[in-house]
Amino acid sequence: MESELDALPYLHGRPLGRAGFKEELADFVVEELLGFEPSGVGEHCFVWVEKRDLDTNVAAVRLADALGIRHRLVSHCGLKDRHAVTRQWFSLHIPGQPSPEAADLESDGLRVLRITRNTRKLRRGIHLGNRFTIRLRGPDFDAVAAAGRWQAIVERGVPNFFGVQRFGREGRNVEKALQMFRGEFSPKDRLLRGLLLSAVRSQLFNEVVAARMAQGTWDCALAGEVYGFADNRTLLLIENQRGDEVQRFNDGVLEITAPLWGAGELHSAAEVRGVESELMGRYPELTAGLEAAGLRQERRVMRLRPTASELVVMEGGDLQLSFDLPRGCYATGVLRELVRWDG
Repeated sequence: MESELDALPYLHGRPLGRAGFKEELADFVVEELLGFEPSGVGEHCFVWVEKRDLDTNVAAVRLADALGIRHRLVSHCGLKDRHAVTRQWFSLHIPGQPSPEAADLESDGLRVLRITRNTRKLRRGIHLGNRFTIRLRGPDFDAVAAAGRWQAIVERGVPNFFGVQRFGREGRNVEKALQMFRGEFSPKDRLLRGLLLSAVRSQLFNEVVAARMAQGTWDCALAGEVYGFADNRTLLLIENQRGDEVQRFNDGVLEITAPLWGAGELHSAAEVRGVESELMGRYPELTAGLEAAGLRQERRVMRLRPTASELVVMEGGDLQLSFDLPRGCYATGVLRELVRWDG
């Protein structure tokens, strides 16, 4: 059965074939790229941990309980896959207290790799990105073809679609969000409400990217584009553009963006605004629900290029891929242009 990701268009053609994916924990390794070096001093204890088959929030609770502090005093940059080997930072707010020993914090599936200090705590989304190392087992396609497809992916990139993780079990989060917008239920959990709103935004973003791919303008700058940098951190709104953005886009310095819907005017103009307004006009209930929820217009780059990439053919024919992605981007969005997998 095709997954929700399979229903979205492909840039490089259908996947080359099938391979085993996440058959073992070590087949999917994620390492957080913080983007800065902790200062070594301060009231926040930074802990670099390796987690195996362990949810980020569960790990945070364990760290808090180990020190006897409130759970809210433990922070992190973002959630990582549970069914994987993941390395990420946590910050523990313990002013006036010495840093704990690694052994005091470790538990089943949680190993401490480094402890240091910093003057500020970690906040969601402040990290630079993530490094992925993924093993594809028993591919039923040729390694030479895989190398060629992977090179095309690295050079031209892939659509920066939101993955199935955003849409919940059986992809029902958008349906639940509609029920919330209609007043049929009101989630008491703020986290659940946020997840539902995020799913709606994600679907609308995917619709714009897919439509521009169909129009042949996905990698062609039109009049009225809003540009952004590949790291997803900075936008160049039209009033701040200096006139050479098309050339910088063609050179791969900038990327074009699509809306993350919310209240307010679209940041785009001219031809791009016309395209986006027409597309979003097809989903009045979804857009109105996001606006009523208080979200504001934001943007996200439409193209994703893996960096620091390497493809290695392992003994026995398995493939190992290593690459970096900016924060908020999905490894599955890259892999789908190469391989199909079950589950």
